Formats: sequence, structure tokens, C-alpha cells
Amino acid sequence: MTETTQKRASADAAEPRGASGVTRTACAVVGGGPGGAVLALLLARKGVDVTLLEAHPDFDREFRGDTLHPSVMEIMDQLGLAGRLLERRHSKISTFTIQTDEGPFSPIDLSRLRTKFPYITVMPQTSFLEFIVGEAEKYPNFRLVMGARVRGLVEEDGGVRGVRYEGKDGPREVRAALVVGADGRGSRVRRLAGIEPIKTSPPMDVLWFKLPREPEDQEGIVGRFGRGHIAVMLDREDYWQAGYVIPKGTFPELRHEGIGELKRQFAGLIPEFADRLAHLTDWREVSLLSVESSRCPTWHKPGLLLIGDAAHVMSPVAGVGINYAIQDAVSAANVLDGPLTESQRRLVALDEKHLAAVQRRRELPTRVIQALQAQIQKNVLAPALGSSRPFSPPLLLKLLPRIPVLRDLPGRLVGFGLWRVRVKG
Repeated sequence: MTETTQKRASADAAEPRGASGVTRTACAVVGGGPGGAVLALLLARKGVDVTLLEAHPDFDREFRGDTLHPSVMEIMDQLGLAGRLLERRHSKISTFTIQTDEGPFSPIDLSRLRTKFPYITVMPQTSFLEFIVGEAEKYPNFRLVMGARVRGLVEEDGGVRGVRYEGKDGPREVRAALVVGADGRGSRVRRLAGIEPIKTSPPMDVLWFKLPREPEDQEGIVGRFGRGHIAVMLDREDYWQAGYVIPKGTFPELRHEGIGELKRQFAGLIPEFADRLAHLTDWREVSLLSVESSRCPTWHKPGLLLIGDAAHVMSPVAGVGINYAIQDAVSAANVLDGPLTESQRRLVALDEKHLAAVQRRRELPTRVIQALQAQIQKNVLAPALGSSRPFSPPLLLKLLPRIPVLRDLPGRLVGFGLWRVRVKG
């Protein structure tokens, strides 16, 4: 633990411990994102008492990933939920096509994957989370607490034994055999535990803003590369979420030039949406997201486990973050449902060896995809952003789709990772 992390952890630990109410559960999951929600559902199905703590009052938040890859849809299918999930509004993407100065380029094709779901399902994350939590609420051993802002960890006998949080009715405390931090890239649980991530790829900045969506617009995702700029548009049903990738640290200069310069550059890449940019009038309508990937050297300590972005922040390259968080959740449930049931029955602490087993299952796939993302950022995105000349994809990426033995490899890695993750039982 670094000195800075020790100071932050000490400061957090010094917060008032008083709680007007204490509840008990076998597993307290902090963070109602895809990983946390799916883990809570899986444990509830196995009869484990589980409490899901979400800091926000609802699941409706902007600028979150909306892509469910084949791996997730297979998991939903194993749970008997895929059919009903797909009744919700969604679109499907089988190929990643990027418009460049040389024309369209499709480095990833999922259509040939051997699966019932050879595509990426694009669905608002809010809709997905409401569906998963709705399923979990069918089980009497599941409890959801919205608006629960975690303030500290309950630590006894060298291990984590619960969390203190600020709820709608004041300070509360939940005691648990296991606390799971699934609270995203800025994980408060990770910080409270004094676990420091290490960076795995260079950072870049993305500007996000909304543009109107017309009924006749195409569905899915639009991506463009060209002359030092990268733009993407994501279908959010009622509007487009527009993203504009810029080199790290250049936002102050762009802001100084004015909102008109951002609109001019964006329209240069996606001219068919130029008229929509009239709705963008102020920098307050633009959100800056600093993007960098990282990974924790250890995802656990006695009584505590990190999953998803709390354990490994993913780059947005290929949109795999949600899917790896859900695969973490499935692996955690597969390993921990038995030990948690026993811990719940005997009222004893969970052995840390089970938490280490979860990390062992998930660390290699995480390392591999992060290494690939770093190479794409270094060899594709960085050159594209750093040059005013027409963008040309690297030769290897151009040849890959033409080599039968290798052409499906990118699709398999994006669709499933190193291997499929299946629900046990």
C-alpha cells in the first residue's frame, strides 16, 4: 500500500461509526452495475442471503456502456432469461465497421461465431439493470437498497465484516461474511480497502454529449476515423450519445477555442449529423471522461472481493467492460455459492482461499484483453489522433479478415474472451 493510499484509508476509517440500524446478510454487494446486479441475482438463486447496495436513487445514468456481447447473452440463456431480455428494445451488431479516409473497414466479424447469439446486443444499460434486479427481487433472500452511499468498512479480527453506509434514513450498517466491491472504476470500496491499481495502458480523453435522434435514423453504433480525429455515436433510443476522442491533455485548448470548434471538428467526421449539432450550445452540455485501463495486483483481502472495474478498469476499446464484469460475477458465484451457504449456516467467516480462486480464474483473461487493448491504443488510436494525414489502418489489421485461419480470432476474443464462462449448475 502506498503512503497516499494509507492516508486516504485512514481518513475514511476515521469517519463516525455510529449507525442507527444494523442488518445482517451472507454477502453484501456494493454497486448496482451489471457485475454487481448479476452476482446478486446468481447468489439469490442459490439461496444465499444477499444485499445489493447502490449509491444512486435509480439506475438511470448517462454515458454508460450498452453492449452485451455473445458471452453475456449465453449466460442469460443458461439462466432461461435471454428470450424475455430480448423482448426489450434493442438492436444487434454483427460487425465492427469503422469509416476511414480509405473507406469502410471491418476488423471484427461476429456473424460466424458458433453461438445462438452471433452479434452484440445494444440495449440501454438502465433497461438491462432493471431487468436483472427485477429477476432478483423474485427471491425472498435478496434485498436491494438504493441511495446507499458507503462510508466505511466494518473491520474486525483482521478481516472485513461489513460496510457502513448513508441511507435515506440516515447512517446504517450491514454485517456480512463477504463484501463484494462492484462499484466501478472509481471504487470507494477499493480505496477503503487500501488496494492500489496499476495502470496498463496510456490514457486518452473522450468528450460525451447528446444529439437528437430522428425516427428514420439507423440503429446501433456509428464510428469514424479521419485526419487526427475519432468520433462515435451510440443509439440511446431517444437520442444519440456522441463521443469525440481527443489526445490526453488537449481539452483545455479545445475549450478555449469555443464550442463552435468542437462542432466543426465533429461535423467534419460525421457530416450527415451536422444539423443536429445546432442543439449543442454550451460546454456544460459536454462531459469529459478520462479513459485509462488499470488492474489491481490483488482483488481480495479477508472478507472482501473486488470484481469488474473495481478490480480492473477496462479501456473502451471493443466495449468489453460490461462483459468482463459479468463474467467475473459468474465465476465468483460459481466458486462462492457453496462456501457462502456454509458460512451462512455456521455463522463463520469465509476462507480467503475461495476469494483467491476467483481471481485465479479471471486474471489471465483480463490480462490478455488489456494487453490487446493497449496495443490497439498504441498502434491504432494514438497514430490516428496524432496525425493530420488521412488515416490508414495498420497492414496486419487489413490482412487479418482475409486469412481464413485467423479472421475469426478477433470476433472470438471480443465475443467470449479467452474462453466461455458458464453458470454452474
